[in-house]
Amino acid sequence: MENTKTFFITGVASGFGRALANAALQRGHRVVGTVRSEAAAAEFEAPWHGRARARLLDLTRAENIAPLAAAVEAEIGPVDVLVNNAGYGHEGILEESTLDDLRQQFEVNVFGAVAVIQAFLPFMRRRRRGRIVNITSMGGTITMPGIAFYCGSKFALEGISETLAKEVKGFGIAVTAVAPGSFRTDWAGRSMVRSARSIGDYDALFDPIRETRAARSGKQPGDPDKAAAAILELVDMAEPPEHLLLGSDALALVRAKLEATRASLDRHEALTRSTDGG
Repeated sequence: MENTKTFFITGVASGFGRALANAALQRGHRVVGTVRSEAAAAEFEAPWHGRARARLLDLTRAENIAPLAAAVEAEIGPVDVLVNNAGYGHEGILEESTLDDLRQQFEVNVFGAVAVIQAFLPFMRRRRRGRIVNITSMGGTITMPGIAFYCGSKFALEGISETLAKEVKGFGIAVTAVAPGSFRTDWAGRSMVRSARSIGDYDALFDPIRETRAARSGKQPGDPDKAAAAILELVDMAEPPEHLLLGSDALALVRAKLEATRASLDRHEALTRSTDGG
């Protein structure tokens, strides 16, 4: 196939990662995907007759990431497209959640993603080409009660992605933070870690949110297969954007946030300017 690419995608056992891997493979590309178990590895590779390669990876074991990247480059070939997809959601009122919850959320969603980028970036830089796609979330721009740690991790990855895009543009490497809205993945189901409720003062605010999220799991408006097609289109763009929202709900919510931010800036402009030196 002309213009065949090699993708490295973290977290291909299910959800966005599996949908994207399948879409890329169906178009004739090669995919190296990370999973957490030998059983998941065998299940991922089986239908694709050698074009799908699974590698075991725990993103919290940063010491294993660079050797894996070097082995992939040496044994399979140059990685053209890196997709940081693996991650999970932590749900919990901040006061009821622990610092260990926060550390684990950032360990996977931020530190793991950055470690993967750092492992592959030298190869891309030397080749003067490459695409890096970081799957963030509309929760990297908007917020809602009960997912402070998750939103914090996605805000962080959005900022890191945007900065990295400016650092590596001169090397022919494009970086995009892809922020999905609500999609029919298992993010809000078995993949979500939930802190126990303990403080009654938050019941009226948060209980309806938790119940609604659980009830909607698997029934969200977004289609992961259509998200995969959009990401493949993004990867083929000559000049991809630094940020891309996926889903009409994400578009509406982020636009509302930006409008509210602009109104706040205007409302408090005098106070903001009052700190300039005379």
